[in-house]
Amino acid sequence: MTAPRSSAAFDAFYRSEHPRMLRYFRKKVGPDAAPDLAQDAFTRLLRNQAFDSLDCPEAYLTRTARNLLIDRARRQARQQALCFEFDEERDAAICAEQTWQIEAEDLRRACWQALRAMPPRTRRIFLMHRLRHLTYKQIAEQLGISNKAVKYHMARALARCRRALTPS
Repeated sequence: MTAPRSSAAFDAFYRSEHPRMLRYFRKKVGPDAAPDLAQDAFTRLLRNQAFDSLDCPEAYLTRTARNLLIDRARRQARQQALCFEFDEERDAAICAEQTWQIEAEDLRRACWQALRAMPPRTRRIFLMHRLRHLTYKQIAEQLGISNKAVKYHMARALARCRRALTPS
């Protein structure tokens, strides 16, 4: 550890480094804020009692100046953040319509793929029941098959749809 430096040594250091700090801060933040930031850098150097114990106080001062700029930027970012009070009528939660539309389209696509993969008779019976809203009895009469056969084909169609819509 080095011996404590005198106030004359700090005064000489201040006089030699102050113009450099002013140039540095003018370049970074402009001429208005530069004197205050330069003063803050030297104040931090003295307050931390680092001047007496440093081999290279110029480097410490430069690092302090950078930290001051970082602190200033963070403070400005916080001040620029806008905060609004919550208004129940204006800020009410809304449905994620776009997400729902995408999911609905995915479901439609999976259903159509399942329909295309069905045997023709099963597909026809399924569509007659689901789209034309015919009863099993009406479908059986139109196609000339038994009611039991209609139930069989509907069960096969529904099983295929369920498999197509179940995540893997």
